[in-house]
Amino acid sequence: MIALGKYNNLEILRDTTVGLFLGDDEGNDVLLPNKYVPEEFEIGDYLDVFCYLDHEERIVATTLVPFVTVDQFQLLQVAEVNEYGAFMDWGLEKHLLVPFREQRNKMQEGQWYVVYCYLDEKTDRLVASNKLDRFLSNDDLTVNAWDEVDLVVTRLTDLGWEVIINHKHKGLVYANEVFKKVAIGDKLKGYIKTIRDDNKLDVSLQPIGYKSLEPAANLIYDKLVSNGGVLNLHDKSDPEDIKRMLQMSKKTFKKGIGTLYKERKIEIKPDSIKLL
Repeated sequence: MIALGKYNNLEILRDTTVGLFLGDDEGNDVLLPNKYVPEEFEIGDYLDVFCYLDHEERIVATTLVPFVTVDQFQLLQVAEVNEYGAFMDWGLEKHLLVPFREQRNKMQEGQWYVVYCYLDEKTDRLVASNKLDRFLSNDDLTVNAWDEVDLVVTRLTDLGWEVIINHKHKGLVYANEVFKKVAIGDKLKGYIKTIRDDNKLDVSLQPIGYKSLEPAANLIYDKLVSNGGVLNLHDKSDPEDIKRMLQMSKKTFKKGIGTLYKERKIEIKPDSIKLL
């Protein structure tokens, strides 16, 4: 079966005036237009292609790389708005439709939004939605405390940044625990900090527990090396100075210099730390 919105590994069946016809092992075929045909090929070769519906609602293959695939979240820009909805630029010739009913607020041309790409079962078309919570669930969690996870940043609230976890769950990074610039649509690595009784997930952008010691120590060490072996920071430094220079909290900084001190890599002075 040729899957819409996904990459398919298909066999070259025949060469025609309009392009190559590719097929799967179930007897289905699809056109790869001439503009996407590789310079060298042989009948029987296999190609990895992305399949979607063209302007005439026919399945077509392309070697272009879309910005998002089916069942994934991605930050996309609105290329056009008309009577049908907003059309997002996703790197292909035909734009990706976000119907008005799938917009949290009315989308504006030229603006960027995090959307979810999915296959509409009623129309068999690839569409997108900006109503992200519909596609997220924390009922059956697939993560554990301290797990490293993939994040997509979706929204800034009074508490902090809402994030999508592994394209499945919803979580929150508290504002007072963010020590670097974060923007909507950013894709980041994160760590499950707390799983609450109601399955709400607190997320950290820094490794948790014992895992946080080594990265912090390495970051401080690298900064020392690049700064001539001295940093004008110490265990009494203002947290904002530490955040500005190292993008970490004072607590993490103190753990890091503690590790380096125990390993006899640094000297802690009243007004600085210095490589030994």
